[in-house]
Amino acid sequence: MEGLFFNVSSGYLEGIVRGYKSGLLTQGNYANLTQCETLDDFRMQLSSTDYGNFLANEPLPITTSTIADKATQLLVDQFNYLRANAVEPLRKFLDYMTYAYMIDNVVLLITGTLHERDTHELLERCHPLGVFDTMPALCVATNVEELYQSVLVETPLAPYFRECLSAADLDDLNIEIIRNALYKAYLEDFHEFSQSIGGPTADCMHEILAFEADRRSINITINSLKTDLSKEQRAKLFPTIGRLFPEGNNQLARADEIDQVRQACESVSDYRAFFDNSGAGANTHTNGDADDSSAIGRLEDKFFATEVHLNKQAFMQQFQFGVFYSYVKLKEQEIRSLTWIAECIAQDAKDRINDFIPTF
Repeated sequence: MEGLFFNVSSGYLEGIVRGYKSGLLTQGNYANLTQCETLDDFRMQLSSTDYGNFLANEPLPITTSTIADKATQLLVDQFNYLRANAVEPLRKFLDYMTYAYMIDNVVLLITGTLHERDTHELLERCHPLGVFDTMPALCVATNVEELYQSVLVETPLAPYFRECLSAADLDDLNIEIIRNALYKAYLEDFHEFSQSIGGPTADCMHEILAFEADRRSINITINSLKTDLSKEQRAKLFPTIGRLFPEGNNQLARADEIDQVRQACESVSDYRAFFDNSGAGANTHTNGDADDSSAIGRLEDKFFATEVHLNKQAFMQQFQFGVFYSYVKLKEQEIRSLTWIAECIAQDAKDRINDFIPTF
């Protein structure tokens, strides 16, 4: 009966998004792309996939930024089609998906305003999934106070700003704190909404958003080590969801070095592997900043790989909205991989061309 009612309102769009997912690049596609000698060869190989002739009208020589922008636009077009045809509660679910991009866009505009840059130019750098109708109104602001008031009135992010920030917080020193505070409020709100839908959607999104919350808590901790951010401030930025909450988060809040971060993650068996052979173990803090950066880079790769796994698992369940979220995340990872391969070809760095996270 649950499946019947789901199919009446959202069955068609679930079929569409599963069709989109079947068009993701395969292992064979990636193998062919990594053998390309030039970006023109790269474009020809992509034309035989679901990307088709999306670069046909682009002037030569093709650049990696053009490839990334055009691939992203294809994703945006697919998403907009889904949202245009969705009904409640799927439409609200898809709206929630755009809020993360809105946060990044608004933070970009805040940074530009602080540095007295032309915010109209910054609009071109905003992610298209995070563009909203009243965004140009934010560009009228000439100082952070005006921008803050505009955000409270003109954007869907108003509740998050109202709950955790004031105009006095908008300065260069606080910009990453602002971003993380907004993401915390957003993840908690999105999780609550997903749980209110219930059924398979609640189960699927709980697992995905719990991982995203834990990843943010771990990254916030690592990035705040040896900085002026107090442990109390750090703890306030951790989402109150996830498998590390609450005890793991309490340990992360007290951590002074990466090895203590590893120990905090020991309580979750799936997270132990993040630090295995990554160099982020007991001796990492003695090897200097270069080793720390390398270890953190490998840790980030493992985060991406886990995210891909969770989002592929979402497609094992039917009659739920998680597939819409997961497809967008898988497609984004595919675009990152395409950009990496294209950049390696452009830079003639073939020895690193296979260092990407595949989605097959």
